[in-house]
Amino acid sequence: MNDIRRVAVVGAGQMGSGIAEVFARAGLDTVVCEAGRDALRAARSRIDRSLHRAVDRGRINEQQRTDAWAHLLFADDLEALADRQLVVEDERVKTEVLSTLDKVLVADDAVLATNTSAIPVTRLGITTDRASHVLGLHFFNPAPVMPLVELVASLHTAPTVLDRVEAFTRDTLGKHVIRSRDRAGFVVNALLVPYLLSAVRMAEAGHASPADIDAGMVHGCAHPMGPLQLADLIGLDTVQAIAESMYEEYKEPLYAPPPLLSRMVEAGLLGRKSGRGFHVHHAASA
Repeated sequence: MNDIRRVAVVGAGQMGSGIAEVFARAGLDTVVCEAGRDALRAARSRIDRSLHRAVDRGRINEQQRTDAWAHLLFADDLEALADRQLVVEDERVKTEVLSTLDKVLVADDAVLATNTSAIPVTRLGITTDRASHVLGLHFFNPAPVMPLVELVASLHTAPTVLDRVEAFTRDTLGKHVIRSRDRAGFVVNALLVPYLLSAVRMAEAGHASPADIDAGMVHGCAHPMGPLQLADLIGLDTVQAIAESMYEEYKEPLYAPPPLLSRMVEAGLLGRKSGRGFHVHHAASA
């Protein structure tokens, strides 16, 4: 059995809460850390809804839901993470969080992981004194459902650390792991985002309506959903941020966010979470 049993998630938004749920359902001693009581209350609510939804859909039973809750602790101070063996950070101010965690963690072999899909892992690792133990652990949304995790080594990550975390992610969490070099977009977004941006440009140019663009890919290519539906699901602000990061690194036109995408983000039309994006969503997600 893998030796990693004490874990934590810093930042419990939609992705962070999902990762915490994955840990708890795997029977791991899991601390969820957020800044302030309101954020912690929202995290509890988010995880509770997700666990109930998992029961309703038959993914877990009621006993497994209860067991998962028994493995969750909530804290608003990074000092509570001192004994953790693995900490996954899902905050926006990533360099500051990692620098603080670096000073807090007691175990010399503790691993700092980031769920970022845009910021180079090497850039994050060098803000700490343990760059050999910093890596990317990129889950996909929703983390409790999606089977894939991208494992990303920086130029400093020790091979033994990478092997240890891969075994943990595969054997303890039951995820399918793929490795990627430390490049903007990693594997999945490097392929996916240009596709989404191409669909935005097609709608922007008036070649077809968003509904017809999506229908074309669903019924013509057997995709589970169309590119603009998927962009709405991901969040147009998130798509824009990833595209900007990739364009900054590669300077390739296919990565540049189209003007229409930028205007929609400015207008607060972010997709499903705001209730409207390329499509109207009658119930915005929490």
